[in-house]
Amino acid sequence: MARSRPGEDIYGKPLRRLFVALTCTVLIALLLLWRIDNPRAERIRAALVDRVVPNFEWALAPVTWAGRLIEDFEGYARVYEQNQELRRELQQMKAWREAAIQLEQENARLLDLNKVRLSPGLTYITGVVLTDSGSPFRRSVLLNIGADDGIRDGWAAMDGLGLVGRISGVGNRTARVLLLTDGNSRVPVTIQPSGKRAILAGDTTSAPVLEFVENPDDVRAGDRIVTSGDGGVFPPDLSVGQIVRGADGRLRVRLSADITRLEFLRVLRTRVAQDISTTGDLLLPAPAPLQGPPIPKGIAEPDAAAAANGG
Repeated sequence: MARSRPGEDIYGKPLRRLFVALTCTVLIALLLLWRIDNPRAERIRAALVDRVVPNFEWALAPVTWAGRLIEDFEGYARVYEQNQELRRELQQMKAWREAAIQLEQENARLLDLNKVRLSPGLTYITGVVLTDSGSPFRRSVLLNIGADDGIRDGWAAMDGLGLVGRISGVGNRTARVLLLTDGNSRVPVTIQPSGKRAILAGDTTSAPVLEFVENPDDVRAGDRIVTSGDGGVFPPDLSVGQIVRGADGRLRVRLSADITRLEFLRVLRTRVAQDISTTGDLLLPAPAPLQGPPIPKGIAEPDAAAAANGG
């Protein structure tokens, strides 16, 4: 192994001790100089700062750049957190917007229901459409009201624009509405202003067919269709729609109700006609008053039988 020369051991340790002593002396002198509150010491400090600090600007540049980089990074981190918070708030705002739109649509449809003009003698129950069981062969919807609410088969159902259909099945808490577009639907209607009678027959299309029209030549496109009340199924004068001419040349009806977007329906209570099973249930008309001068007092009034026999 290579051994160190003797001169290094002789001079190395004293030189290191001398360097450490000088460094300590300089540091102690600087400390004392900076702590002395003396005008002369202040001038010396100012002179040292003016001479030394400008020459060390190149050494302070990396420190300044690193400090600015750290500040920029912290700013980017704050911007990222704010961006994430804004994204979360935007998602919440979108959810609230969808809820507001649904409430607005619901409110508009309820207002439409309130605009329907009905006979003062009719009362109604409003229900919410639960499901739509539309199929190529059947058109019906399910309501959240039933026998517990007094619903009966055959009652008319309307939305805010016109007649939708009739009740065709009642449960305790639900009821099914057979729409006018169903293939089994047949409704007697009146064409206005001509007053002609016809039958509105559903064929699973959006525009039911108008059948058995009296004098079709008197019917024009755009004529208004209302229920006639024949058969006692529907109350009269309920709005149904307007006549249009189909592509096949047949008379059809553009319904006033929006069948494709049903949310609320108003079920009209219809009084059930009294069944007459025996002739004793018939009501006799009141007897007609007798014609002629008044009968003097003391003379017996002839009975109805005698009057009928001419006596």
